[in-house]
Amino acid sequence: MKQTNYLTFTVTLLTFFFVNYSASAQSKQSSSLRINDDISLLKEINAEKNETKSIFAGNAEDKIAKEKEEEFKPSFSVGAIIHMFAGSQQDGYAFGGDPAGPDPSNWSTDFTVYRARIMVGAQLTKKGNFFMETEIPSPINGATTAGGGKQAAVTPIILDCQYEHVFNDYFSVIGGLQLVSHNRNGLQGAAGLMANDFTYYQYPYNLFPDSPLQGNFGRDLGVNFRGFFANNKLEYRLGFFSGRTSFDGTNSSPIRTVGRLVYNVFDEDKNFYYSGTNLGKGKTLSIGGGVDAQGDYLAAGVDVFLDMPVGDLGSMTLNGAYSYISGGNSPENEYSFATMIPTQNTQFMELGYYFKDLKLQPWLRYERQGMNAESNQIGDAESISDFNKYNSTTVFGGGVNYWFNGYNTNLRLSYTTTTKTVAATDESKTYGQVWLQAQIFVF
Repeated sequence: MKQTNYLTFTVTLLTFFFVNYSASAQSKQSSSLRINDDISLLKEINAEKNETKSIFAGNAEDKIAKEKEEEFKPSFSVGAIIHMFAGSQQDGYAFGGDPAGPDPSNWSTDFTVYRARIMVGAQLTKKGNFFMETEIPSPINGATTAGGGKQAAVTPIILDCQYEHVFNDYFSVIGGLQLVSHNRNGLQGAAGLMANDFTYYQYPYNLFPDSPLQGNFGRDLGVNFRGFFANNKLEYRLGFFSGRTSFDGTNSSPIRTVGRLVYNVFDEDKNFYYSGTNLGKGKTLSIGGGVDAQGDYLAAGVDVFLDMPVGDLGSMTLNGAYSYISGGNSPENEYSFATMIPTQNTQFMELGYYFKDLKLQPWLRYERQGMNAESNQIGDAESISDFNKYNSTTVFGGGVNYWFNGYNTNLRLSYTTTTKTVAATDESKTYGQVWLQAQIFVF
């Protein structure tokens, strides 16, 4: 009798564990399938409390509320950036003037709307976004037109028009009309510049449709691949663009290839458009290099950007770059740039200090385009040494920015000079330009 009771008790106990084990296994299998389906929702970070919570910890109402929060809703934004200035420039200033002109020392004064852009951005899906930007193709000012009127009416153009799909941190694709450069300054946003304008010589052959690379204010049509590794510290960009499409003797053209690699030593920098100064925010040291090539054309360079707190008063910004540029030395090649782009070296540096309490930032700027032409690049007009001497230019200047409302609204006062050797007199001449510029930016 005792054995029967023991046997019955044992069978009953085993049956109890078997039934509960089966139910538990089914429950775990169901949970596993749900976890696999909702893997991205397993945890959420509460930024205010800095704590991690399981989505299964709440009640049914919390779960429904969270699912609603996870539903994506497309959004868009509209903005503008305007640069306008009162300026005075000597007629011999190398950009817009002629050092060999009849009265190069004469000063001309005018009021100018330099940039007037309308920007539209849209987050279409969780991973896809769109950006479009317009621009005026020439400044609006008092310059005399071909018909004798004032340059006051300008038809806007499409400057940027691109779609980006971000698959993950490691890989994204950007297609359309977009900013193209092998160096940092060529990829900076206009609103975040430290100096009054972009550099002149870091990408000198990509600005206009009639330039050798047939660009559009530094933009080109194509597709760009971008991603980050090493805890988002290492950035790569690799793009394929139309570049120049018209070559003598052929109806075809090669793809323009642009690549760039950057390592951020301290803070990560994931912005598509780089900044020229961070106004005392964070610690940035970016070291980069890149290549831009099509046919016989090659631009290769290195750059460094430093923005760090220095002392109790504020932060220092240093932006420097060096590039080697050449169109090749074989005019007979099918895709030659030899007679369009002489071999040259360009150097660039900006140095500034931001006083955080005063919101003032004095800065200095140096840039040089040093020609080093080869035999088949200049024709028979002059010797190589004379060509290099008369076509090399140095830019030097400085100014002070008043960031009273950060990037949104600010004032910049600058004085910049250009120095060239004038062929007629074989003398080095320096001429200046003064700008008082206002920036309005909202996006």
